[in-house]
Amino acid sequence: MSFMLPHLHSGWAVDQAILSEEERLVCIRFGRDFSPECMKMDEIIYSAVEEIKSCCIVYLVDVQEVPDFNTMYELCDPMTLMFFYRSKHMMIDLGTGNNNKVNWPMNDKREFMGVLETVYRGAREGRGLVVAPQDYCTNNRY
Repeated sequence: MSFMLPHLHSGWAVDQAILSEEERLVCIRFGRDFSPECMKMDEIIYSAVEEIKSCCIVYLVDVQEVPDFNTMYELCDPMTLMFFYRSKHMMIDLGTGNNNKVNWPMNDKREFMGVLETVYRGAREGRGLVVAPQDYCTNNRY
């Protein structure tokens, strides 16, 4: 479903997307369109895009086409989801130790929208770090 979602094809376009949005959250999925993890996440994003369009805009960035952010954001995973609000990177505590990004595909639309709503509410309140509605830590799982 990546062909149905807007793509950014240069580092300048990514910067402009982040800098130009004042009211909505900017969600950027970094990865490769042909990656299975990206395809799964793109399906989830596409299913939610109509419901979230008032509070969030989603862009896709192919890390092979636009390598500008690979070192800055440490984009070494097959799929990375990052959030920005009013030109500021939003951090989210998922219980994994990495508060900068989500680097796995979510299970369903409800889970994605829960994370998105949490980030959006925290951003509107002026927080730079929000706590995810679900703990993704694997330490206590057997």
